[in-house]
Amino acid sequence: MKAPPLFHCVGFAVGLGNVWRFPYLCQIYGGGAFLIPYVIALIFEGIPLFHLELAIGQRLRKGSIGVWNTISPYFGGVGIGSLMVSFIVSLYYNTILAWVMWYFINSFQEPLPWSACPLNGNRTGYIEECHESTAVNYFWYRRALNIGSDITDSGNLQWWLVLCLAICWAIVYICTIRGIESTGKAIYVTAIFPYLVLTIFLIRGLALPGATEGLVYFFTPNMNILKNPRVWLDAATQIFFSLSLAFGGLIAFSSYNSPKNDCEKDAVTIAIVNSMTSLYASIPIFSILGFKATTRYWDCLDRNIIGIINEFDLPDQSIMRDNYTIWFGFLNTTHPKKITSLKLRSCDLQEFLDASGTGLAFIVFTEAIILMPGSQGWAVLFFIMLFCLGLSSMFGNIEGILTPLLELHVVSKSVPKEVLSGVLCLVSFVIALCFTLRSGSYWLEVFDSYAGSLPLLIIAFFEVTGVVYVYGIKRFSDDVKWMTGRQPNFYWQVSWRIISPLLMLTVFIAFVTLQTQKQPSYKDYPAWILAICVLLVVLPCIFIPMVAFYHLIKRVLGRRKKEGT
Repeated sequence: MKAPPLFHCVGFAVGLGNVWRFPYLCQIYGGGAFLIPYVIALIFEGIPLFHLELAIGQRLRKGSIGVWNTISPYFGGVGIGSLMVSFIVSLYYNTILAWVMWYFINSFQEPLPWSACPLNGNRTGYIEECHESTAVNYFWYRRALNIGSDITDSGNLQWWLVLCLAICWAIVYICTIRGIESTGKAIYVTAIFPYLVLTIFLIRGLALPGATEGLVYFFTPNMNILKNPRVWLDAATQIFFSLSLAFGGLIAFSSYNSPKNDCEKDAVTIAIVNSMTSLYASIPIFSILGFKATTRYWDCLDRNIIGIINEFDLPDQSIMRDNYTIWFGFLNTTHPKKITSLKLRSCDLQEFLDASGTGLAFIVFTEAIILMPGSQGWAVLFFIMLFCLGLSSMFGNIEGILTPLLELHVVSKSVPKEVLSGVLCLVSFVIALCFTLRSGSYWLEVFDSYAGSLPLLIIAFFEVTGVVYVYGIKRFSDDVKWMTGRQPNFYWQVSWRIISPLLMLTVFIAFVTLQTQKQPSYKDYPAWILAICVLLVVLPCIFIPMVAFYHLIKRVLGRRKKEGT
């Protein structure tokens, strides 16, 4: 049974970024305040470009290489750039799935291995590193990643991550063995199942004590944060990454659509579903974060209260808990030296709500899960959901690689797709082994920061300018009318012609300006690592001018040869 291409596009667009990247950005950028630049970028950048990629792929019936070669041979490098971005991103994206796989395997243990610190060698106490941190942090940094001190501390391959990575690439190969036509049944599961699990978590999360605190933290806007230009950059990047723009996979998927399919309706529907999924996933996540933070906050207060009760002749713990601030303020005024000698902990709910990066999924959420009844079952469901989200996006990444490879004719037509897919997955697995080193998580951060940001902006800019000013906006509008039965309205016209390219150009200039003004993130690392950072940005983009220059030289030489004869 073959799934409609719309399902593939939804599965490709809705991924891990909706569950942990979007909530994380909302968290660090003032909660609801982040939604303002996000919605602006969605309306004037995300949806118009999404419609453009779906329409051009559906009309020309080709992948990213074929589409841009048809528009103009000078734009052939745009398709190669998309291929390179898809390949690089798939390397570390599937590594995240390997992390999910490792947590999933450990979720069947009772009790969960990250619920308590392991005993030391002589079994006289807990391992000191774990005792000084938390069991959840220890499992993540030591048992899962066995992380090194920095990116230069590579160490050995971690066998459990190598095994999980091999399993993940094997699953990707099985699901994409013959291209998009082989993912029909799988896409129904990977695209629908996460919504079922998110709904279960939504119901469970809202019922937890402290959930309100998390939702208030999520939705309370800090408008001052909008003065930071980085907010607008991350909002634009999130739109590109979330909707999978400029990866080439959407063009490949839409080429399988019916020629008369309403691509405009699909574009608006998928983009809205994607954004609503981000919001929908954020509600249970912040509910559980609120539960976890409130629990830790009251535990912190209780430890302080016990210390105060032991020092002073005061009422019982429950009375002090309800009036802690009043009691503490009074005692700190009347007996400041005694209060200071107790060395009470600073209990700040805001601090307990803080989280960052991958920690939102692999640290904070796992810590919240162990506080819930039936934690083992919740852990299994959660990591199955993450795996399904990541796997559906991997389908699009692989399609964004396979289709251009076939169109470039670098592989003989006699080579079966099964063999080509197998070679691609095997090569990707071998290269991705660098992420299973002790320095693997550092390398993943480097790849994510440099390969998945600026190249997408540059490629998308050339996509919209190529369609509007080379293919021709009138011709493209006529194509859309032929496919959908209606002419693109004023919104589409002004977005494609002016707003979208101008917005991307502004983001590009702001991005470069900020990069030159701030201290490099990896300034203390060797020059060869900085060179790799630059290479990750340049490699996908360099093909755009290279291919254009090649065709220009070819045209000039051909003209001179013709004149010479």
